[in-house]
Amino acid sequence: MTSLESVHETVLDKDGVRLTVEDAIATVTLTNPAKRNAQSPALWRALREAGRSLPGSVRVVVLRGEGKSFSAGLDRQAFTPEGFDGEPSFLDLARGSDADLDAAIAEYQDGFVWLRRNDIVSVAAVQGHAVGAGFQLALACDLRVVASDAQFAMRETSLGLVPDLTGTHPLVGLVGYARALEICATGRFVQADEAERTGLANLVVPVDELDAAVQDLAGALLAAPRDAVIETKALLRGAASRSFEDQRAAERAAQARRLRDLAGLAD
Repeated sequence: MTSLESVHETVLDKDGVRLTVEDAIATVTLTNPAKRNAQSPALWRALREAGRSLPGSVRVVVLRGEGKSFSAGLDRQAFTPEGFDGEPSFLDLARGSDADLDAAIAEYQDGFVWLRRNDIVSVAAVQGHAVGAGFQLALACDLRVVASDAQFAMRETSLGLVPDLTGTHPLVGLVGYARALEICATGRFVQADEAERTGLANLVVPVDELDAAVQDLAGALLAAPRDAVIETKALLRGAASRSFEDQRAAERAAQARRLRDLAGLAD
């Protein structure tokens, strides 16, 4: 291997999640295609561990699923009395205290929230089904590149539940309250063309071009200086919660930091 060749390293491979790193790009892969990458608490903990295991050199995280589906959602074994081996069943959790139940759900959410960190840009590569928890995992990413066969659905309400894996905030931000309510309350499928039209998908490509399109996007995201991208992401993420004047002030402060840094005057 020459010094110009990149090093592809497997950092984590457990409970249906594999994290590999190649230079500034990390790939998180769901690795249970036989179950259409159905999710479980163990998988959510592995996702959280993947986020904590990212080397500091990583700038772009690609999230993908092996096989024909990105993720078909929560493994239905969760709703059986016995649940998963070595895990409290959802019925057991429901019988616990409010504090214990809240803590358990917060732990599940931790597998999703790190994808929004300002120091990375996360890209979901979505093919086939992205249902329930799978839809929310795609929504946890900053960007979504979608194959033409992708189908999104939020099926929690049909099970008597609510989406609780951090998907409601980005969904409303992307498509607006009324459409988000309709998607969640009906549980209907959103096809790739509608996803692109409504802003759920940044790009729709043929199935056999998905990997190449994601690679192209990752390369484009790496073209700008890292600190400028970090500051820009922070500005955009905070814009919805700021007034126009507060956003103007945030822009000035961020630009001052960048100018001082470029001039070698940063603290």
